[in-house]
Amino acid sequence: MQQIEEQVRQFIVDTFLFGDDDPTLTNEDSLLDNGVIDSTGVLELVAFIEDRFQTKVEDIELVPENLGSIQRLARFVQRKLSAQGAQVHAT
Repeated sequence: MQQIEEQVRQFIVDTFLFGDDDPTLTNEDSLLDNGVIDSTGVLELVAFIEDRFQTKVEDIELVPENLGSIQRLARFVQRKLSAQGAQVHAT
């Protein structure tokens, strides 16, 4: 999961912080509450997740519990990848 966190953080830094990695932004901090991303940013983030991790983010999954912080994003991606692996083995 650490690799996922690192990839998500790098995308956020490059895309929304213009390459300036804010050392005060922890992986647990709310991206929305801290003004790192807005609603348009969420769409960019979802596009990144779908492209980078080859997974589909459903509309119902667009909630702060899944996308609210770097840590939550990493856990969400990990769950999606685990579920995909289980589906591949089940077929």
